[in-house]
Amino acid sequence: MKDDQVIIFDTTLRDGEQALSASLTVKEKLQIALALERLGVDVIEAGFPVSSPGDFESVQTIAANVKNSRICALSRAVNKDIDVAAESLKVAEAFRIHTFLSTSTIHVQDKLRRSYDQVVEMGVAAVKRARRYTDDVEFSCEDAGRTPIDNLCRMVEEAIKAGATTVNIPDTVGYTVPDEFGGIIETLFNRVPNIDKAVISVHCHDDLGMSVANSIAAIQAGARQVEGTINGIGERAGNCALEEIAMIIKTRGDLLGVTTGINHKEISRTSKVVSQLCNMPIQSNKAVVGANAFSHSSGIHQDGVLKNKKTYEIMTPESIGLNNKALNLTSRSGRSGEKPHGHFRLHRLRL
Repeated sequence: MKDDQVIIFDTTLRDGEQALSASLTVKEKLQIALALERLGVDVIEAGFPVSSPGDFESVQTIAANVKNSRICALSRAVNKDIDVAAESLKVAEAFRIHTFLSTSTIHVQDKLRRSYDQVVEMGVAAVKRARRYTDDVEFSCEDAGRTPIDNLCRMVEEAIKAGATTVNIPDTVGYTVPDEFGGIIETLFNRVPNIDKAVISVHCHDDLGMSVANSIAAIQAGARQVEGTINGIGERAGNCALEEIAMIIKTRGDLLGVTTGINHKEISRTSKVVSQLCNMPIQSNKAVVGANAFSHSSGIHQDGVLKNKKTYEIMTPESIGLNNKALNLTSRSGRSGEKPHGHFRLHRLRL
């Protein structure tokens, strides 16, 4: 992997599906997985195989049919979970096992009810077991955003030593702010001696609306994998929206100095597939893929866009696979919006 490439890890079919009122069918999951493959997603987390026979079948079906994205399955740091994940994935030529364990004080004391030494031992054992099946093992420090930094550094070092090739630093409850979260990633790079032996990943939730900003801060601090979902669907307020990450990196490459393997012209289509199959409408003002993302109703904005699109557009509809945009005729439009304008769609809104 190039130093300037950010790996895009999609968990729409795992973390995203957890938020749905009804589970997706195997056929629907495969349809989404194939759309993600066309989009150019590097890793698709297809499910949590031990959780149900349906999830096992979905992961197995996706692993057998998707060839251009690495398929991944989630497991707790439990032997049975890891063994079942490997069984579901073995139809693929290459695959990833993603095992996770809580590391924050509140989780260790109140959920796991173990000492931190015991938690480290569990994490190491889980990574070693997963390495029996594949050389592509990801370990996640659940609730890393609230984990004491000394403990987090220790867990990351031990996981890498045990054979983890990717270590994920999740802000599981969406608690941190960008400067703080970027600081956590920077500290890991400064203090963990074997950090260069693994890819550092981030998985941010949107409880305070910070998931995308936190992920970008992590990239700036050296993280080279971002986990998220299409349209930002997921537990509670959702996950980091991958279409936003992809377009931020494309639009602000001058600042960030990184790239992705995403086929940006598939963004709109993939977003619609996920929205329709998951029965989760996209809010109109959603960044990148919302219905209003490329529409203009202010007369000042319309006049500027008609003279030079770049006056009010930092990216084009065509860049995400849309063929046109809207100028909404309202009481704010003035004269510019009333003239015929070629490829612009004119919408007269009822006032």
